[in-house]
This record gives sequence, structure tokens and C-alpha cells, in this order.
Amino acid sequence: PANSIQIMTQSSATDGRAPCSSRRVARTMAALAASAAIVAAIVAACAAPHALGAQEPVTHADSVAATTPQPISLDDAVRIAQDRSQVVRIANNAIMRAKGGQYQARSGLFPQLNASANYTRTLASQFASAFSSSKPSAPAGPPGPCNQYLFNGDSSQLARVAGLENYARCTVAGNSASGASTGGIDFSKVGFGSKNGYTLGLSGSQNLFTGGRLSGLIASANATQRSARIELSAQQAQLKLDVTSAYYDAALSDRLLSIAQSSLKQTQDLLKQTQLQQKVGNTSEFDLLRAQVSVSNQLPVVIQAQSARQVAYLKLKQLLRLPFEQRIALTTSVEDSTAAPPGVDLARAQAPDTLTSHRAPVREANEAVLAQKGQLKVARSERIPTLAVSTAYSRLAYPSSGLPSLADFHPNWTVTLTTSFPIFLGGRIRGDQMIAESNVRDAQARLEQARDGAALDSRVALNTLTQAEATLAASAGTAAQAQRAYEIAEVRFKEGISTQLELNDTRNQLAQALVNRAQASRDVQVARVRLALLPDLPMQTPTAGQTNLSQQQQAQQQQTQQQAPAQSTQPAGGAGQGTPSAGGASPTGSSGNNQ
Repeated sequence: PANSIQIMTQSSATDGRAPCSSRRVARTMAALAASAAIVAAIVAACAAPHALGAQEPVTHADSVAATTPQPISLDDAVRIAQDRSQVVRIANNAIMRAKGGQYQARSGLFPQLNASANYTRTLASQFASAFSSSKPSAPAGPPGPCNQYLFNGDSSQLARVAGLENYARCTVAGNSASGASTGGIDFSKVGFGSKNGYTLGLSGSQNLFTGGRLSGLIASANATQRSARIELSAQQAQLKLDVTSAYYDAALSDRLLSIAQSSLKQTQDLLKQTQLQQKVGNTSEFDLLRAQVSVSNQLPVVIQAQSARQVAYLKLKQLLRLPFEQRIALTTSVEDSTAAPPGVDLARAQAPDTLTSHRAPVREANEAVLAQKGQLKVARSERIPTLAVSTAYSRLAYPSSGLPSLADFHPNWTVTLTTSFPIFLGGRIRGDQMIAESNVRDAQARLEQARDGAALDSRVALNTLTQAEATLAASAGTAAQAQRAYEIAEVRFKEGISTQLELNDTRNQLAQALVNRAQASRDVQVARVRLALLPDLPMQTPTAGQTNLSQQQQAQQQQTQQQAPAQSTQPAGGAGQGTPSAGGASPTGSSGNNQ
């Protein structure tokens, strides 16, 4: 609307017609202003729903991306990983499982008590026909109970005589004086053929002698529980080392990316200077092309450094169980020699505990030997007789109908002394013993293997720290010297004293010195933490007889790969073309090795 107003006013001002009166011009301007206001209101009303609609769909990724990066130090990273680690959780579950095995093994030392209650309803019984009478039926007589026909002395003589006759006839008919039938067993006190049966029981047993079976099970369970605790401490130490390594790898990738970007800026500045010199005729087209190629060769180095940095951060987030979309900022520098994970004393790295018997894999292997010896004792105990005592106390009731009362329950109590021993099992005991003996020998061989591996691993860890500290000390002043040499070479190139080849060579030396310094700092930090955690760490180095050949082959392949780029860039006519690529590739190559 404002543009339309401006155009219309300009057209009216430049119109070739006769000028209008001031009143007419004022009315025209007012009308144009009103039109502009209406158009602006319509545009705002149409744009408002789009603005509101654009704000409504906010996804989780947008909200995470909009947040500021979460600062994480090395201490924070280790604590987060310990709280969320699945490996530590599995190790804790193993301790609980081993503790349950201890309870199971020790339960044989204590009395076993059990209570029971049951109800039985008999629908048909063989005892009903077994106790039925097969003799002829008694003569009919008056119904019972027979005592009702006996009269006291107050009755007449005739009544008493008649009562005695009826009493005799009643008893002959099979009735008792109290009214109960005298033709069978009283099923209210005996369970044979009773329709209802109630039983309340309490039973107990106690092992008196098991031939060493219980002691073997307890020894094996105790060794398994101690081994599980050692494994938990080993996994916690390994987690600290893994997080420390991943954290410093991410910090190193930041540093390598910064070095690659700095090298790219230096090549771009050189290209600008060469372009200016070429315009004024102070340099040739060859130098300009060489500067352009240097910039083009440095761009893939930066891209590779960015990719390596992203991979390093993803690995760190995976260890910390953080969302991959979450942004984090590392606050601990790779050159901070005072930083240490929580619970790690870096002073122990100066005098590390390298005793083989103190290493976690050796202690676990020793506990495995004890556990297998306990199982061997269990296998041998199968040949020895066992002795146990048991008792059972019960209260039984057999009412004819309904629920029984307390008076209807009758006690039953037994005590049993049991002994058992095998006579012939077809060789099963011998087989179990042979298996147990083989397991003991295997555990002893693994113990020896763990001792050898622990001794080698300790020496490799010491050598790694010595090498990293020596490399760091050698690169202490190299970076500063390379920076000073590059500044001098840059001045010499501007003054026309030196060539572009000399400047590129100096820049590559500076980049390599910075990379070596950062890499050595990272290696020293990780090696110190590893030595401080050495007693609790699992084995980091394979045994000598297994992978020496493969390691030598890998080393030869790495040497071949490192020599190939250098040989390819030496015979080039324009040394400045190949030198930036070879020198710039070293930061990315170092970062890739750390992943």
C-alpha cells in the first residue's frame, strides 16, 4: 500500500495536466490513506491465522533443538552413565541371583516345616459292602433306644415286667441301650467308609548327615556371590573408563574440527592474497590455480572432521542414554590434567597397583575354581549315605454331616528316621563326578590364563601411559614453534620473499603439531584413568598367543595406509596441491582412530 501511495503521488505530481486545487489534493490524499489502512488491515487479518497455525504444530525435535545445549562435565557424564547403565543393572541382578542361590543352599541346614489342611468327600467306598452283615435279620422288636423301656421303682410291677420284656426284645433286634446301631463300626471315629474327612497337619524334617552335599552347595553359592560382586565392581570401573574415553574422544573431535576449520580459513586467506597479486600481475596463473586447489582439498577435511565429531557425540550420548537429538556442550577440556571421574584417584596412576592377584579377572577366576570345587564335593557326596529325621502331627475328623466340632478331631503323630544310600544307578554318579572334575580343571586353567593375561595387560597399560606422556612432552613446544614459523612464513609470502609452497608446508606443519598435541593430551588422560582403575578393570589386552598375528597384520596395514598418501603426493609437480590434503587428513584420521 505504501508503494502504491508513493507511485500514485508521483504520477499525480508528474502528470502533464493542469494542477488541482489544494482542497482537491487533500481529499485525494485522505482517500488514498484510508484505502491504504484498509488494505493493511486485510493483509494483517489474512496473515494472522497463518502465523497462529505456524505456531501450533511444535514437535519434540523442534523443542529439543530450540533449547540451549546442556553443559556436561566429565564428572556429570560418569554419574549420568552410572545411574542409567544397563550393564551395571545386569551386574546388580547377578548379585541378587547369587544371593538367592545362597539362601537355597543354606536352607538345608535348617528344619523344614510345612502345614496342611484338606477336606475329603467320599462319594462311594468299598468299605460300605465289606462291613455289611450277611447273617439272617434279627426278629422285629420295638424301636430303640432300649433304655426307654426300663422303669424305676415307682412304677407298678406289671409295668416293670412289661418294660423288661420290651427291653429284651429291643436288644435282640440289634438296638443298643443308647440308640446307636450295634450292627457295625462307628464311622464317626474311623475313616474307613466315612463320607466326610477333615485333616489338619503339621510336618517337619531335619537333615542329620548329608555326606558333604550341603557344605559343597554352600561353598559353591558363596563363591558365586563373591564373583558377582567382583563383576559389579569390574563393570562399574569399565563404565568409568568407557565414558572417560568417549568424553575425551568427543572433546578431541571438537579440537580437531577447530584445527581443520582454522586450516581452511588460512587457505582461503591465501587464495584471496593470490587473487589480488594475480590482478596486479605479481603472480602467475599457476600459483592461483594451486591456491584454489588447496582450498578445494581442505573442504573434504573439514567435512570429515564434522562427521567424526558427530559420530563421537552420538557414541557419548549412547553411553549416557541421552536422546540423540539433545544438544550437549562439553565443559571439561581435553588438556585439563586435573579432571578425573568421580571415585578415581589419579595419584594411583603414578604408583599403580599392578599385582596380578589383585586384578578383578584373576579374583573372579579364583572364585570360579572354588565354586567348581564345591560342585565336585556335591558330586562325591552322592556315594555317601544320608540320614534325616521327620515328624508328622495331624488332627482328623470324620463327621457324618456338616462341619466338625473341636471334640470330633482325633490326633495322629508319627516320627520317622530315614537313611538312604545308592546301590546301583547305572553309572550316573560316576558320570557326575567326571563332569565335576573336568569343570574344576577347566576353572584352574582359566585361572592360569587370567594371571598371564593380567600380567600382560598391566605392562601394556604402563607402556601406554609412558608413550602418551613422552609424546605429550615432545609436543609441548612444537605447537608454539609451528605457530611462530607460520606467522613468519606468512609475512615472507606477503613481502614476496618466499613462495606459496613454503607457506603451505608451514601451515601443514602447524596443523600436524596441533593435532599431535591434542591427541597426546587425550591419550594421557585416558591412560591415567585406566591405570588408576586397573585393579578393578576387566582384561583390556587379549592373551599373547591368540591375537599377536592379527595385531601385526593390522599394524602393517596401517603403516601401508599411512605411507600410501605420502608417496602419492611426493612426485607431484605442484607440491602445494598434495601437501594440504595429506597434512589436513591427519586430524580426521586421528579422530577416526579414536572412534
